[in-house]
Amino acid sequence: MITIRDVARESRCSPTTVSIVLNNAPLANYIPQETKSRIKQVAEELGYQPNLFARSLRSNRSHTIGVIVYDISDPYSTQILRGIENSLYEIGYLPILADIQNSDSRFRNYLNILLQRRVEGLILFSNPFYIDVDKEFERVPEKRKVPTVLIGRESRLDTFSSVVVNNEEGGRMAIQHLYALGHRKIAFVKGPEIFLDSRQRWKGIATFAKESGLVIDPELVVELKQPSASYEEGYRLTQQLLERGHSFTGLVAFDDMTAYGAIRALKTAGLEVPRDCSVTGFDDTSGAAFYNPPLTTVRQPMETLGTLSVGILAEAIQASLQQKVSSRVQRVVAPELVVRDSTAPV
Repeated sequence: MITIRDVARESRCSPTTVSIVLNNAPLANYIPQETKSRIKQVAEELGYQPNLFARSLRSNRSHTIGVIVYDISDPYSTQILRGIENSLYEIGYLPILADIQNSDSRFRNYLNILLQRRVEGLILFSNPFYIDVDKEFERVPEKRKVPTVLIGRESRLDTFSSVVVNNEEGGRMAIQHLYALGHRKIAFVKGPEIFLDSRQRWKGIATFAKESGLVIDPELVVELKQPSASYEEGYRLTQQLLERGHSFTGLVAFDDMTAYGAIRALKTAGLEVPRDCSVTGFDDTSGAAFYNPPLTTVRQPMETLGTLSVGILAEAIQASLQQKVSSRVQRVVAPELVVRDSTAPV
C-alpha cells in the first residue's frame, strides 16, 4: 500500500507537508501552488489512496449512512433505494445497506452494527406489521442521538423525521376513478388493518363513498392477512370474492402485487380485464406499465421519497456538526393517479 511517506519521498517534501496537501487542510493555503501540484501529481502516479478508516478516526466522521430495508426483494423498496443512492452520491456519502428480511432480531443486530461502524445517519423503511421501530429505539436512548429518517410512516419519537405519501388521498383517487367510469358494484382487497397506510387508504375510500352516496357491500370487502405474500393473497382473496356470488364490475387492490394476483384470479375464472372487471392498484411499481393489461394504479413517487429522506438527513447532520439542534421534519408527498388499460367504463 502506498503511504504518505512514499509520496513524500518521491515529491521531496516532508510527510507533514504532503499530509496537509492531500487532506486539503487549512494550512494548505500557505503552501506554494507549485509544491501542491507536484505532490498531487506524484500521489496520482504512485496510486496513493487515503486510509479512510484512519481519517474517520481522526475527524470523528465516517461519511456513511445506514439504510435499513425490511425486504429488498419488494419492488417498493428498490425504487426508493435508487433515490437514496443517487442523492447520497451527490453529497459524497456512502450507503451501508442492511436487509432485515422482516426479522426483528436482524433489525436489532444490524442497527447495533451500523452504530458501531459510526454511521452519521440512519434511513429506515417502516414495516409496522413486523417491527415497532419506535420501541426498538426507546430501548437504548443513545440510539436516538443519531439523525434518523423514517420512510413510510410517522414516528412517535420527537427526534425522528419522516417522509410519507398521502395515503388517504391515494385511496380516494382509486375509488373516485372507478366511480367516474360508472362503476357502482366495487370489490375491495384491503391491506392489513394493523398497517397505518391501510387504514388511511380505506379512510379515503370510505369518505368518498359517503360523499357520493356509493354503497359499499360488506360481502365485497376482504382483507390481506399475509402482506409479504400479497400476490398469492390477492389471487386467493379474489377467488373468495367470486365464490360469494356477489357480482362486481370493479376492484380496488391494496397495492400493485395484490392487483396482479386479482387479475390472475379473474382471468382464471374466465373474466376479461377490463371488459368484465376493472382493477386498480397502488404504488406504480416498475412492472405495472408492462403487466397484461398495463395496470391503472396510484403512483407513490418512490424515488422522490428516497431523495427527500437524504435531504432531511443531510440538514440534520450539518446541524449536528455545528452543534445546533435540528428540528423534526415531517414531509407528506402527494400521490398521482396513473390511468392505463386495466380500467374502462362499466
